Amino acid sequence: MLALRLARGAHPLVQLRRLMVAAASAGVGFLLLCALTYALSHPADSRAATLRLLWCLVPLAATVYFAVSVARSDPGTHPRSGLSAVGLGPARLSATAAVTTAVAATLGSALALLFFLHLRGDISGLPFDGAAADLLAAEESLPLGAALTLLALVPLAATIAAAVALRPGHEAADDEDGAPASQPSGLPWGVALVAAGLAVETYAGGRTAGTAVPLPGQAADHPGGVLAGWALTAAGLWLAGPALTHLCGRLLQAFRPGATRLLAGRILMQEARRVGRPLGVVCAVGSGAVAAFAVYGGVPRPWGPLTVLGAVLVVTCTTTALLTAVLEARRSRAGVTEALLRIGSPPPALRKAAVLRVVALLVVFAPLTWLVASLAAAPLKG
Repeated sequence: MLALRLARGAHPLVQLRRLMVAAASAGVGFLLLCALTYALSHPADSRAATLRLLWCLVPLAATVYFAVSVARSDPGTHPRSGLSAVGLGPARLSATAAVTTAVAATLGSALALLFFLHLRGDISGLPFDGAAADLLAAEESLPLGAALTLLALVPLAATIAAAVALRPGHEAADDEDGAPASQPSGLPWGVALVAAGLAVETYAGGRTAGTAVPLPGQAADHPGGVLAGWALTAAGLWLAGPALTHLCGRLLQAFRPGATRLLAGRILMQEARRVGRPLGVVCAVGSGAVAAFAVYGGVPRPWGPLTVLGAVLVVTCTTTALLTAVLEARRSRAGVTEALLRIGSPPPALRKAAVLRVVALLVVFAPLTWLVASLAAAPLKG
């Protein structure tokens, strides 16, 4: 009941983020149900069915990551003075955020089931009844237990991840407010994971010469190894993102900086952990997209509708998570911005500092994305 009251009284932007979590959960649920119906209609082709299910793990992970970022940015989860006296301490607020995440993700899974049944023709009385009956194996009986198990994956994973990410004491340790400009320590581990991921992709992609890793619906060779390699690479970039963002701040302040460059660099160093991690994830997704176009760019119609849906989910979730982090970082430094304006700092200087931060991040992360994409695509090309 408390979670429902907080959800109803939230800001419209917060409500929009929750609706986006529900929409992403619905998309992943629909993909999982499509993988289930393919297995039902092709009982002898278990390898291709497993491949489709493996590809669903990527948008599922992106959706869970987005749900956690939305839970972090929810104002209702931030401890405030006086709340502990009425029983709303950090632990209670974390539990409330987890419940809110579960409600949004469960709503999306329910919508996915209704839409799926409608396209199969199991629910009538609406437009496009049974429009995809052949694609969704309407002639086969849908095992309700398996369908509900698959639909429960996103709500369960998102709820657990949000509860772990927002547990009491974790947020303070994650931001290190006492030393905001200290060097993040994840760069060595991040580089090691990226190297390991590229090595796994090279080994898995080169097992069969002259063939590329298959997309859903294509012949399967060794997609599991390639997906595992990409996951390691994404984890490495996630770990290295804060350190690289911190490095961008240092570069801005090098070589006799003026006040604007000092301000821009200091802000990047202070917000390295908050912005660097989602930026590293976006870098991983961008490198994966560039590698996919490099591998499949010359193949006639390589993208099926379900592949496009999964790609849209991954790109949208990771990009929105980055934008959410940027907005939260801007909100957290609102007091500093007001203080600078009160002491006479010109607004154009603040806008110039923002542009410098964006340029510095592009200078570092754009070549890194291209480099990782080139190394990942090389062993996968036919």
